[in-house]
Amino acid sequence: MFSKEESLNLRKTFWISFGKSFPKKWILYNTKIKGFAFKFDANVKEALVCLDIDIKNETLKLHYYNKMLSLKNILTNQYIKDIIYDDDFTLDNGKSIIRIFTKLPEKFSIHNKNSWHLAYAFFIENMNLFEDFYLEYEEFIKN
Repeated sequence: MFSKEESLNLRKTFWISFGKSFPKKWILYNTKIKGFAFKFDANVKEALVCLDIDIKNETLKLHYYNKMLSLKNILTNQYIKDIIYDDDFTLDNGKSIIRIFTKLPEKFSIHNKNSWHLAYAFFIENMNLFEDFYLEYEEFIKN
């Protein structure tokens, strides 16, 4: 078991190490669609590469989700095979969002430094694929 401070320090070290090891400029929040962002997520149980749709306007939120649903076959067949669409994903803070994501299949914990290299490789491969997909279909998604 780790204390809260030890856990916080490990998380901080994980992300700093990732950023220093792979200093690429990712799209992440720069989709030019407010509330439509790519994210890396890692915790004590899993590592994820995500597209979060967190738009207050429900109609607009569903509009973007439906756009992504219409591209699901392309995304899964040409880019990321194991993609998960969750239209009611609950964040740690209790907030419900739409999350489209892929999960590291191997056992992972941010508390286990020996599993970090797996997460980093997974992040690089899958975020690159997600970004390639987005850049290819960006105009369709935005309109």
